Amino acid sequence: MVSRYRNEPPDPPQSAVGLRQDGLPGPQRYWAMLTLMTGLALSCLDTAIVNVALPTIARDLRASPANSIWVVNAYQLSVMISLLPFASFGDIFGYGRVYRFGLLLYTSATVISTTAHSLEVLTLGRALQGLGAAGLMSVNTALVRFTYPHRQLGRGIALISLTVSTSSAAGPSVAAAVLSVAPWPFLFAVNIPIGVVTLLLAMRFLPDTAPSGHRFDLLSAVLCAFMFGSLITGISSLGHGAAVQVVLPAFVMAITTGFFLVRRQVGNPMPLLPVDLFRRPIFALSVTTSVLSFVAQGIAYVSIPFYFQNVIGISAVTTGLLMTPWPATAALMAPLAGRLADKLPAGIMAACGLTMLGSGFLLLAFLPVDISLLGIAWRIAVCGSGMGLFQQPNARSIIMSAPPERTGGVGAIQGTARLLGQSIGAAFVAMIFGFLGGAHGAKVAIFCAAGFTLAGVMTSLSRMLNGVRVSLSPTPAE
Repeated sequence: MVSRYRNEPPDPPQSAVGLRQDGLPGPQRYWAMLTLMTGLALSCLDTAIVNVALPTIARDLRASPANSIWVVNAYQLSVMISLLPFASFGDIFGYGRVYRFGLLLYTSATVISTTAHSLEVLTLGRALQGLGAAGLMSVNTALVRFTYPHRQLGRGIALISLTVSTSSAAGPSVAAAVLSVAPWPFLFAVNIPIGVVTLLLAMRFLPDTAPSGHRFDLLSAVLCAFMFGSLITGISSLGHGAAVQVVLPAFVMAITTGFFLVRRQVGNPMPLLPVDLFRRPIFALSVTTSVLSFVAQGIAYVSIPFYFQNVIGISAVTTGLLMTPWPATAALMAPLAGRLADKLPAGIMAACGLTMLGSGFLLLAFLPVDISLLGIAWRIAVCGSGMGLFQQPNARSIIMSAPPERTGGVGAIQGTARLLGQSIGAAFVAMIFGFLGGAHGAKVAIFCAAGFTLAGVMTSLSRMLNGVRVSLSPTPAE
């Protein structure tokens, strides 16, 4: 079968793990998407809201600022090291079961975080919350694939991308609102009733997928945890100027465990790390484009506030308001991008989105001296519109380049690409600030963000050439 578009592989057939119909019927589909979006919003909000409350938490728990960072790091590390193992569980036992387990674990761990009276207990609760969030994130995309009909998949992906971008950006505002009327434990407590209601909805409306019958590869899961844990630790340490004897062992550990992990996955029919899918040019290029885009976004999220406050002289409150057009325009762009993603080539659409994002960065880097707040706001809106236009077609390209029974691993790769890209971006800004300082370094960082988007444009467009090869070659058996 020849694909409709040259830059997409042929549509894979439904397999035994799929539903007997193409997506869910209308009413159940809407409830299922509400469930998926709510669970994902909880997991994405969690990191942003805690960042705002860290000084207060450290003071109340009598912890040093350096030690209090573990409240954030424990969550992020837990998510990073367990995304792929949970995705493998989804492939083996069914995506709905893993989602419900992740939601139950997340909600239960939230009780621990809410009632914690020491930094150690809070860190434990946050680590368990991260494991639960990984369960949600790892199979979210797979469940969307089995919720929407094939012809409308882009709309479902658009809603998920909209949820990720808006909830992440809204985190500081939500935290500020809660802290203005209640102490910091309520940042976690508000998630408990939402988690319980979402769990009840998940038990009723989520699609059920049949187990694959494969066995879970425990050794690969351990290697995966060590690889990503060491990699993120090394990246973070490098960004904060740690000594070579601290950074080097982390990267050596990541490379060593990664080598053995990849070697173990080769030839595995259901690998925990889908190395076989990276042999598909469309998949590999789409994931690479995703990493580059999130590196650029990570750089921007960290450097732009420094740029506004230290270079232009804008207050912190005004800076927060000026960043609002980013998620707002991304949200407005999401429905249109989702519909277009079902009709137009992903390589071109994603390249156009990244071109718009890079143009927004350059417009910010070359701000006039007498710029007005409105002039800054519309430049931020250009960035948000570009990211909103990019995410849907690129995510669809990643998902549709794999067979349905591998969607769990593909969804985990998407989440890993996002977290890895954002971590690299933040570390990159820290290194630039270390060399150049916060004022001059912020502007240089924005230029670097534009450079990463240019690299993303090139990898995205290269999918068109590989798409020609795919469409002219015989269709491989899935």
